[in-house]
Amino acid sequence: MRAVKRPSSGGGWRAIRYVMGKAREGGYLRTWRAMRSRNTCKTCALGMGGQKGGMVNEAGRFPEVCKKSVQAMVADMQDAIPSGFWSEHSVDDLRRLSSRQLEACGRLVHPMLLGRGATHFAPVSWDDAMERVAERLAATPPDETFWYFSGRSSNEAGFLLQLFARLYGTNNVNNCSYYCHQASGVGLTSALGSGTATITLEDLEHADCVFVIGGNPASNHPRLLTSLKDIRRRGGQVVIINPVRETGMHRFRVPSDPRSLLFGTRIATQSIQPHIGGDLALLTGIAKQVLEMGAVDADFLDAHCEGADEWLASLRAASWGDLCSRAGVDRAQVETIAEVYAASRNCVFAWTMGITHHAHGVQNVQAIANLALMRGMVGREHAGLMPIRGHSNVQGIGSVGVTPKLKDAVFDALQDRFGVELPTTAGLDTLACVEAAHAGGVHFGMCLGGNLYGSNPDSGYADEALARLDTLVYLNTTLNTGHVHGRAGEVLLLPVLARDEEPQPTTQESMFNFVRMSDGGPSRHDGPRSEIQVISDMADAVLGTTGPVAWGELGDTAKIRELIAAVVPGFEAIGDIDRTRREFHINGRTFHDPSFPTPSGKARLHVHDLPEMRGRENGGLRLMTVRSEGQFNTVVYEEEDLYRGQERRDVILMHSQDLERLGLENDQPVVVTGPAGSLPGILARSYDDIREGNALMYYPEANVLLPRTVDPQSRTPAFKGAVVTVTPA
Repeated sequence: MRAVKRPSSGGGWRAIRYVMGKAREGGYLRTWRAMRSRNTCKTCALGMGGQKGGMVNEAGRFPEVCKKSVQAMVADMQDAIPSGFWSEHSVDDLRRLSSRQLEACGRLVHPMLLGRGATHFAPVSWDDAMERVAERLAATPPDETFWYFSGRSSNEAGFLLQLFARLYGTNNVNNCSYYCHQASGVGLTSALGSGTATITLEDLEHADCVFVIGGNPASNHPRLLTSLKDIRRRGGQVVIINPVRETGMHRFRVPSDPRSLLFGTRIATQSIQPHIGGDLALLTGIAKQVLEMGAVDADFLDAHCEGADEWLASLRAASWGDLCSRAGVDRAQVETIAEVYAASRNCVFAWTMGITHHAHGVQNVQAIANLALMRGMVGREHAGLMPIRGHSNVQGIGSVGVTPKLKDAVFDALQDRFGVELPTTAGLDTLACVEAAHAGGVHFGMCLGGNLYGSNPDSGYADEALARLDTLVYLNTTLNTGHVHGRAGEVLLLPVLARDEEPQPTTQESMFNFVRMSDGGPSRHDGPRSEIQVISDMADAVLGTTGPVAWGELGDTAKIRELIAAVVPGFEAIGDIDRTRREFHINGRTFHDPSFPTPSGKARLHVHDLPEMRGRENGGLRLMTVRSEGQFNTVVYEEEDLYRGQERRDVILMHSQDLERLGLENDQPVVVTGPAGSLPGILARSYDDIREGNALMYYPEANVLLPRTVDPQSRTPAFKGAVVTVTPA
């Protein structure tokens, strides 16, 4: 018997009650003040806050708030982990705790060391911790280190740490986007010359049709549902493409809108459920149908695109039987979706990791770009392409240079400014760093936020790889599974301040290329330090004060912003944001005219070979890993998944016909076996909202099953599409 009653809609009074309950944990007044402070939201990159004040979006609308933002804020408002905790709980004890339990232990407030062979973490002074880091780096060849950045940090911290790493001598500089939207960046750059959204929030608000492909914003980006609600209220269309029918994407009650709250809003006007991995075939089929309907903007293709003739010829040659079979849909469904698109005047295409988490993720993104370009829906106002980014500053971290290879303009500007020669070796991406650690080629790791272990496919391999490091340093606010799994010879936890506790202003970038400024605020605990302070002190200790960079001066975030303005194209306005307090869109990213930053100035269409569809043979199921409604990235706040009606996470959800085909009963204990490993003690559950032949499990727990297969162009792991078998326990 399930303990969670599945609601008929997302949002609504349940969401309000949840937010009020969370606010009670932090104290109603304290939580209100924290949420209203002039700091950027700590969760998704849809973004709110900054200089307009908390709970205000970049268009100025209030109130803008969601469960995710309150969850993250209240987590940062926790009490400190008691000093006796560390002696009472061994590392083995901590390994038995779930992600939710570790997060709920409290705030990290003292540097903690897990020495070689030790059974418990032990406190060390900040001086001792910094000396250890400096000694380990001094003794380690630069290319035997890696530097990993999450999207929780600021532009200033990201820029400073990547500069430190490169002047130290390595390009093994990477970030969490390699495990989420790197395929979007590569795919969009190959099509348009720029790897981010082509639109602003205002453009979205004026669209009359939105495609939401491979995502569940109702759970992961709830405030986006306000925009979709408004589009529907104006008579616009919302097309949902997802192997799973997600409750909140079909009906949602927006708490800040009385009419929607009381009566609900129907979000999806059309919904289609392809097989996991069938998106490329489906997108190609929609394009083929638009072509056959005569709805192509031939003038736009001729004037502003390259490769159109080859692409259109490939559509004409494509077999309808093959497209529909691979997609798992019938032609009538494709025709309906194509008719909606052909009738639209201003269409936005949005997608999340259901598109990028495939071995052909870049091709999926290119296919979306093809579909938009064929009707001239890029390069003008109120239409375009919108990857729905995850963490609040994951896009900004990449913008300021946290990638293995710097953009040529940034590389040249840094060399000229400091009179140095930066390393030119090919740096390692995120998974390549883990693989190098496993092979014994990397010995030191630095993690600025995040949970590298928890983010990896093939969890067993990741555990082994990180355990082979000599030293692993984490800058975090709370405990996570990465601190106690993948135990290196020496593990050092450095407690840092949350964004709204920073003593100086910092900046973050939304998924709409909008840079906000966070004021920071008073620290809630003694002990944690500013990320900027920690990084500048490290760099000073390792590289000294006699080199080209005065690291002490770069403990001032205003100085870092001046440097970013000077060397990162498009960020010129960040240089005087301290004085103007004027937040801004990054130059050269939003396309309101059809001139693209490619060598020819034109967009490019791509022809694709469709991937083979595997799965049902030998009793297999195609698996997708997903986040729950009570989760953000690897952080689990609640075991239950309200919108899917699940009270626990150790389940595999499959269609009732698959349950019957495999000879299983509902709630029967099973063993799920994937290409990389097995999970025993899983409950097989009937879930008819997923397409037959496919299955759903929760990330990151199911990562143990997944192989290290990557998209060859972006190196994004294929967290979706692996074939698993399910057998009785």
